[in-house]
Amino acid sequence: MRIGVLAASSRTNPDVIGKVTAYAAAAFPEIELVFHPQCTDTDGHFAGSDFRRAAAFVDYANDPAFNALWFLRGGYGANRILAMAMPDLGRAARDKAYLGYSDVGFLLGALYARRIGRPVHGPMASDINRRDGEATVARSLGWLLRGDRQALEPGLGSQPTAAFNLTILTSLIGTPWLPDLTDHVLIVEEVSEPMYNIDRMLFKLANATQLKGIAGLRLGAVTAVQANEPPWGETLDYMMIRWSRDMGVPYLGRAEIGHTQGNRVVPFGIA
Repeated sequence: MRIGVLAASSRTNPDVIGKVTAYAAAAFPEIELVFHPQCTDTDGHFAGSDFRRAAAFVDYANDPAFNALWFLRGGYGANRILAMAMPDLGRAARDKAYLGYSDVGFLLGALYARRIGRPVHGPMASDINRRDGEATVARSLGWLLRGDRQALEPGLGSQPTAAFNLTILTSLIGTPWLPDLTDHVLIVEEVSEPMYNIDRMLFKLANATQLKGIAGLRLGAVTAVQANEPPWGETLDYMMIRWSRDMGVPYLGRAEIGHTQGNRVVPFGIA
């Protein structure tokens, strides 16, 4: 299996490439990881200019030699390449899986909206640097290689599902890049935000006309929460129940996704 790796968002530590390549060669010898030269580019905050990142994505997406695209890391910047990249995707792009999370949710959402390929929310190559990171990236590689169901988020059922970082999802609302999620269970996660801002994003989620018709909400990990002054005083589950009620959908509990070692795989649609 040939997997193309690229960086659609922030610049990364180049040491990740050698580390994840060595691990994949030992644990998944059936997989060949091919890193786009763009992966080591830098342009201020980004892994190369918007044009360079868009061109790299289109290059690998349209290459029939790749079975899947795996993203190096998130950060910020994938939204800036949507208008440049999406119109140029050809036939070969429709036959691939696309796997990442966090900022990559911009691309996963846009692909799913256009029914291009198989978007998958799951660990990225840079997660090799987490504690027990080999087990984390093994979920993604195992899913891509053989559809390993042990890699999946354990609460997935027969209902179609989509998973997003909450900041990315609320940024997609009101744009043509947000997919139709009617009848989907929607899983959200967040990192590095204060509780008041999480609540504000949940307000937008609950009142977004584009999301009317979803089947329910679940909450993944919410990590590195920033200090709230004065203390917030509400639990995350209370907030989810409150805004799910306003949205008119059930809150279906917690999910094993997010910016953690335990991040699980969620294919968009039905697993």
